[in-house]
Amino acid sequence: MPLIDPVRIKALLGPLAGRFDVDALAEVDSSNSELSRRADAGAPGGSVLVADTQTAGRGRRGRTWLSAPEDSLTFSVLWRFSMPAGRMSGLSLAVGLALARALGRLGAKGVSLKWPNDVLLAANGDYAKLAGILIELSSDRRGSTAIIGIGLNLQPPAVALPQPVAGLAQAMLVTPERHLLLAAILEELFAVFEIFSAGGFAALRMEWQTLHAW
Repeated sequence: MPLIDPVRIKALLGPLAGRFDVDALAEVDSSNSELSRRADAGAPGGSVLVADTQTAGRGRRGRTWLSAPEDSLTFSVLWRFSMPAGRMSGLSLAVGLALARALGRLGAKGVSLKWPNDVLLAANGDYAKLAGILIELSSDRRGSTAIIGIGLNLQPPAVALPQPVAGLAQAMLVTPERHLLLAAILEELFAVFEIFSAGGFAALRMEWQTLHAW
């Protein structure tokens, strides 16, 4: 499968094209780790790294995240907030809300959220994990830097996992092409980041609650 084309993403983002700088790699140890290294080297806020294959992809609590380009969309976003780390509580919930907004906009049905970092899909009277979020924060006198890793299943993983897992294909008649999907997610992330920067998670709490699985 061809790599994500940054030029095509910019065209799809329209007025927001200047707010994101997208790069794509065929393979990396971890998109979060690589983007963190780039942040240390001065990469700007809005940097996005899409990784088709991760040799050391990480989930919450050190779990491994499995990905393949035809079955998933895995990427990390660097964003700088002009607020201290103490005011960053709830960012993972806000990111989950952005994902749910984007998927709903594209026509996905049955998408829900789970504290603190999971996007779920209703299936057979239960819920299965559709996407995961891993956020790593650092701060200094200027504010906070967030490396936001997102792994979204397009197809259910073929391997057995300890929890129910779903793919976006189960929520839609036609799964969106990856460029369209990534552009929609980035647009909703930008909108949520603007609200979060102004009012913290409190400004998004009511909307998040309407999508809470439990």
